[in-house]
Amino acid sequence: MILAPSSRAAEPRVLPSARVSGEGPKEACGLFGVWAPGEDVARLTFFGLYALQHRGQESAGMAVSDGSNILVYRDLGLVSHVFHERTLATLQGDLCIGHTRYSTTGSTTWDNAQPTFKTKAGRALALGHNGNLVNTAELVAPGARRGPATTDSDVVATLLSRQLDHGLEEAAIRVLPTLRGAFSFVFMDERTLYAARDPHGVRPLALGRLASGWCVASETAALDVVGAEHIREIGPGELVAIDDRGVRSRAYASSPRPALCLFEFVYLGRADSRMYGRSIHEARREMGRRLAGEAPATADLVIPIPDTAVSSAQGFAETSGIPYGEGLIKNRYIGRTFIEPTPALRSRGVRLKLNPLPDAIRGRRLVVVDDSIVRGTTTRQIVQLLRQAGAKEIHLRIVSPPIRWPCFYGIDMSTREELVAAENTVE
Repeated sequence: MILAPSSRAAEPRVLPSARVSGEGPKEACGLFGVWAPGEDVARLTFFGLYALQHRGQESAGMAVSDGSNILVYRDLGLVSHVFHERTLATLQGDLCIGHTRYSTTGSTTWDNAQPTFKTKAGRALALGHNGNLVNTAELVAPGARRGPATTDSDVVATLLSRQLDHGLEEAAIRVLPTLRGAFSFVFMDERTLYAARDPHGVRPLALGRLASGWCVASETAALDVVGAEHIREIGPGELVAIDDRGVRSRAYASSPRPALCLFEFVYLGRADSRMYGRSIHEARREMGRRLAGEAPATADLVIPIPDTAVSSAQGFAETSGIPYGEGLIKNRYIGRTFIEPTPALRSRGVRLKLNPLPDAIRGRRLVVVDDSIVRGTTTRQIVQLLRQAGAKEIHLRIVSPPIRWPCFYGIDMSTREELVAAENTVE
């Protein structure tokens, strides 16, 4: 059963897709799931989603089961806006999944918020998805009627529901091999929590152990927040089932080939998370060290464009011997704008999010470290801000390789024309 928030309008709300600052790559979603009978699983999921808020700010939702029924609650907005004490008190059960969304397919409407919920012949399932499928059109039967949801996640949930006569685990074993693209899933029936990754493991998913159960999350930082011990990554091409029989693992892909997205380390992941046994913070510091060796500069100060470039800037400063400091202050409450974008707003967008420190910048030669350049518009505005604040020289250093080709696996950069490096050299 799906609970609609009382504030939801009768018609789906469609939100503008533009952000105040649009330079960095935009990633799809954050996933969390927990099986822990006797625990407040909804509250654990709330804190897990809160730790994954950076992976999606458009909507948030949970599905919880008491062993007999699945209850879904979701809405547009941040985790802290969607869920309140009174809401969490109604979401009682033994297992729960949660989702934060940034859309890469489908518009930003209430119907596209997740978890997706389906029923068939008295059986039910709920599903959350991080990633993007590339064969959705092939998966939808010709002439099939679609509901109000327009996401590839809804297509997957529909395919699973058609196989529920065999049980959800067997349904997954049949459906997962037919999917192409990037996907990490958390899904559930009334009694069992499931987690799965695509055969390349493009998007992350980790398994954690609680004192009285198990949980899965897109990043280990979410496991830390709920007090879970990080056990291991869910493997590429792996399906994991968790219930009162324990943790079961099945391989649904015959020859998985790990290929974690580079941007999980460069930009998307939290610095305090770990992936493939490596601290993201330390990986970014090492990128900065290597960048200093490959592209040295003579300067007075190394500054990051906050927040994801902080670790890399520290590594650059360490190797170069140039002092590290702050030159840009980030407004951490800017979040997502729900104002219709206008040219004036776009031009002011960076100033709303970042403000320079003139006393730290004036008259100095700066090395400015950023994680990536996608479209280049924000970078140009930041350089202009620093010049206006009195910087004597600006040496821009970018951690990631040039982005010359679009991504179809869950990052919002789908056309080559929008990429500034597509037709330009590094110089």
